[in-house]
Amino acid sequence: MDFNDSSEEAAFRAEARAWLEKTLGPPASRQTARSEGDGIPASKAYQAKKAAAGYVGLTWRKEVGGRELPPIFQVIFSQEEQKFQAPVAPFGIGLGMCIPTVIAFHSADKIKRYVGPALRGEEIWCQLFSEPSAGSDVAGLKTKAVRDGDDWIVNGQKVWTSGAHYCDYGILLVRTNPEKEKHKGLTMFVVNMKAPGVEVRPIHQMSGGSNFNEVYFTDVRISDSERLGEIGNGWNVALVTLMNERLAVGGSAGPEYAEILELARNTPSPSGKGSLLQDQAFREKLAGWYVSAEGYTLGKYRTMTALSKGQTPGPENSIGKLLNANRMQDLANSAIEAEDHFGIISDPDIAALQGAFHNAYMWAPGLRIAGGTDEILRNIIAERVLGLPQDVRVDKGVAYKDLPTGR
Repeated sequence: MDFNDSSEEAAFRAEARAWLEKTLGPPASRQTARSEGDGIPASKAYQAKKAAAGYVGLTWRKEVGGRELPPIFQVIFSQEEQKFQAPVAPFGIGLGMCIPTVIAFHSADKIKRYVGPALRGEEIWCQLFSEPSAGSDVAGLKTKAVRDGDDWIVNGQKVWTSGAHYCDYGILLVRTNPEKEKHKGLTMFVVNMKAPGVEVRPIHQMSGGSNFNEVYFTDVRISDSERLGEIGNGWNVALVTLMNERLAVGGSAGPEYAEILELARNTPSPSGKGSLLQDQAFREKLAGWYVSAEGYTLGKYRTMTALSKGQTPGPENSIGKLLNANRMQDLANSAIEAEDHFGIISDPDIAALQGAFHNAYMWAPGLRIAGGTDEILRNIIAERVLGLPQDVRVDKGVAYKDLPTGR
């Protein structure tokens, strides 16, 4: 396989890099990284410039504001953008997961209404799937919608909704028919996050941030015109969103192998002889992380090859997220332990790598849940990649209302 850019791809990469440098200045190191603390206004300002320059929706149809370029061009732009630590975090879920679902299932007038403002960063979107009682089983959700003329009345609760506290709209998966099997009684809607009856409660995370939220719906009225897909077909609509989510989450950033290697060179060994780099047990861990990182890189190359040929990457994308999340947690934990009592210092002005290892350690458990837990992803890999038999499911053919609740 040849992973070098074609002449057309190389020209696009150079053009994108020049625009990014003109817009954001020189590429940012971790020490000078632009943090999410720069705020929503800064992110919106950058998104507006990016849209005006034609770098948003690169693969989308021209009639919805895209450029209809092959997917490899989106990969190239994202690679270059990452080097500049661009303030794009608030838009990842909306443009990566929600808006593609809107384009695939909403009406033409609604697509025109929602896509433009999202591309330009004027409106931000969130994804409302997870619930307290459903765990990793999205189809087990309880939030219900009852038909009332041309509207639906929604009651229930969602949890772990990233960015809900600053979002304008969301895609909402609810139960509309408890008489059907749990996968067959779901419907998806677009919901206005500022509508009466929508209450967002930020969750204080152990990292000190509050990016996740609980969202409560009390008699929230949603027009049937905001329905995505057919009534009862919400699971198939959700699968489109989930496929995009797993591809997006798989590349989440954290400390790299080279960064912990540098830490090991400058950290004393527990034995007191030389640096941690001379410690055999730690060297074995380094080797494991290196092999894992290389495996993920080669997996990305496979995805890039499929995209460059106009193909759609398959369920093997679950492997990347599974590898990354677990490696991030193990690597960060080992780095903190290696610093001994200095490992408790998380102050970015004092801690190694501006506290990046602490941030990764605090974020890794969330990453292992987002886009499917480790267990869900292992099942996907086993069944859809390796062709192993499916797990036994005792809920097949049973109406949702008849499933045991544990009460």
